[in-house]
Amino acid sequence: MNTVSRNFAIAAVATSLVSGCANMTETQRTTGTGAGIGAVAGALIGGLTQGDAQGAAAGAAIGGALGAGGGYLWSQRMQEQKAAMEQATQGTGVNVSQTADNQLKLDIPSDISFDSGRYDVKPNLRPILDRFAGTLNQNPVTTVKIIGHTDSSGSDAINGPLSVNRASATRSYLVDRGVALNRISIDGRGSHEPVADNNTAAGRAMNRRVEIFVAETAR
Repeated sequence: MNTVSRNFAIAAVATSLVSGCANMTETQRTTGTGAGIGAVAGALIGGLTQGDAQGAAAGAAIGGALGAGGGYLWSQRMQEQKAAMEQATQGTGVNVSQTADNQLKLDIPSDISFDSGRYDVKPNLRPILDRFAGTLNQNPVTTVKIIGHTDSSGSDAINGPLSVNRASATRSYLVDRGVALNRISIDGRGSHEPVADNNTAAGRAMNRRVEIFVAETAR
């Protein structure tokens, strides 16, 4: 392959990986950007050293993994935790997924998590968090990030603290069940990251949610 063709192939591979960040939520975008930068660097290195598109693809994949959020692993333990949470949340409306950067994500909707304007954990959420705490205690090398969200009702002065309090209440519940406090970070995004239309009651209910991310950092 000549130099022009090789450089074109490298650019195509890198661009395709970077463009994937556009499909991520704001919550994941910082990690996605890191993955994209890593992919570009990896594609250039792989393409130049191996001299073909295959080398660019391999380099981009490696660079993307290293550039994403500190390098998260999807180990057998993470897969087992995902399967356990899928079983525990079946039929509850909680969505369990693997993110693009290899984190386990739980999306917990408002109908089982928190009433409007409140941050005390509802009874329907407690059995799910009990099982979740058990899986965390079985996989102590992971870290947890809890992010609270609100709908657009009320002002930022109300929604910001409310979203943080929802994340904090979830963390406190997990800590009370044996999960180490230093493993869990929290954040609140208020109403700034909606996943649905705030002009409808159904949309507002979807936006009142908690997201939990579990990550196993590459060592």
